[in-house]
Amino acid sequence: MQKILIATHNAGKLREFSSMFTQTPYELVSLSDVGIDVDVDETGSTYAENATLKAVTYAKLSGLPTLADDSGLEVDGLDGEPGVRSARYAGEDATDDDRIAFLLQKLNNIPKEMWTARFRCVIALTRPDAPVELYEGRCEGVITDRPRGASGFGYDPLFYIPDMDRTMAELSFDEKNRVSHRGRASQSVIAALRGRDWKV
Repeated sequence: MQKILIATHNAGKLREFSSMFTQTPYELVSLSDVGIDVDVDETGSTYAENATLKAVTYAKLSGLPTLADDSGLEVDGLDGEPGVRSARYAGEDATDDDRIAFLLQKLNNIPKEMWTARFRCVIALTRPDAPVELYEGRCEGVITDRPRGASGFGYDPLFYIPDMDRTMAELSFDEKNRVSHRGRASQSVIAALRGRDWKV
């Protein structure tokens, strides 16, 4: 089976990607599967730049076709914050609970009608010495005033999706993969991969 490296140390992301690619002719392997423990500094100013940095670096290290993503939450009342800094918004060593608390604190004096938000994801797909392909997905929603749901990770418990009448953390695994920013970007990647011969 053809292999694609998923360039993340995030167990939640890896689980989501693995489930979405089950109906494809690809075997997803992780950084630990191929013995890579190098961290790539996300120094880019956009999701595309960060995803590209990771995909190119890990493709060269592994010799495999590589998929990397960068994603973030953009809140309108905070002028698009936390954006590309979503994972580091409350500090480098912050937990998901820390990030949620920090975001709610930042929104404390912002009118509720400005709590509209979106999750955005850009996936970079490449092979060693090949051009990088970029795929984007987004999901529109509203920030809630308290966490709801026990599924997902990151800001999912605060992200309410009006069309689903639930937060991202209240969705089933399959529902989230269908409507999330990462799910939509992945669907574009899977469609682009159909019929390719990337044997390694």
